[in-house]
Amino acid sequence: MTTSTRKRLLGGLAAVSVAALTLAGCASAPTASTSASASISAVAGFKPCMVSDAGGFDDKSFNQLGYEGLVSAAATLGVTPVTVQSSSESDFAPNIQSLLDQNCSLIVTVGFALSAATVEAALANPKTEFVIIDDAADNDFDGKVDAPNIKPILFDTAQAAFMAGYASASFSKAKKVGTFGGMNFPTVSIFMDGFAQGVKYWNDQKKDTVAVIGWDTAAQDGVFTGGFEANQDAINAAQGIVDQGVDVLLPVGGPIYQSAASVIRSSGRDIALLGVDADVFETDPSVGDLLLTSIRKLIDVGVSDAVLAAGQGNFDPTAFVGTLKNGGVGLAPFHDFASKVSPDLQGELDTIQAGIIDGSIPVTSYLSK
Repeated sequence: MTTSTRKRLLGGLAAVSVAALTLAGCASAPTASTSASASISAVAGFKPCMVSDAGGFDDKSFNQLGYEGLVSAAATLGVTPVTVQSSSESDFAPNIQSLLDQNCSLIVTVGFALSAATVEAALANPKTEFVIIDDAADNDFDGKVDAPNIKPILFDTAQAAFMAGYASASFSKAKKVGTFGGMNFPTVSIFMDGFAQGVKYWNDQKKDTVAVIGWDTAAQDGVFTGGFEANQDAINAAQGIVDQGVDVLLPVGGPIYQSAASVIRSSGRDIALLGVDADVFETDPSVGDLLLTSIRKLIDVGVSDAVLAAGQGNFDPTAFVGTLKNGGVGLAPFHDFASKVSPDLQGELDTIQAGIIDGSIPVTSYLSK
């Protein structure tokens, strides 16, 4: 990622918050029933397409969920989707152009990092419809979507991460839990900060002292690998946190959880792993025995609904913001850890979820400030 792009992404955070607040609640929640509909006739010539970010469509997380949503909707519509993977930032604009050259009707771009390329393409091609995941499409940070043919799909994952942080603090016997991310994008740090808020809530409620390693709430910074690959950098980040004695670890950034899992296994210690985006217990059973839970966002359902609407000639650029209230985000089951957590934990989490929904338990993020 170039320095200029990083400055653009992070420097505009406050204004993106304004845009998200303006957009939140304006669109109805994605519904699994809609996505699972029987065959629907698409408008003539409809061709849905997708560009991944650098994580690739087999990341068992963010990109994969988007891909599955696209494929599901395309099957329902009886059309063939076109997809292209990106290996780096330099691929984004050329990949979008390649789909435009193939006369795609709808182009879904997966991730915050594709914002600039998506906005540029949308402005230059006003008859093509775009959907972008995890970005408000507001590159000049004036609180408005930059092109009328872009639909943002956003997720306030801090709410679900808050619950995961509380659950992790409850589970931890070491009184230390950890987190690290791929890059300090708002869509990554929102998990880490929500997680830390949940740990703090546990400490406040229980008069406990569980520490969070890898994230500094005051500085809004922490441990990052510099990318979204399961590589040596991810192993080093995970190892550095595990070496500080944590017994719960939250990696945020597509396949970097695989590096965290390898470090956990080689440590010989009982360390629980947290997944993000998908229910990783289901998408990657190879790490199922390590997973306390996963912080979910319904990317697949959101994409499917947007594609189905566009395919029937009903493209709606109104943003969707997933929350606990509308079911766009949530916490996965404890699966193999159900018998290992406190018998009181689920009831406490149900109460916390109700409190977050009614506003009595505040959770802050770039989507809620």
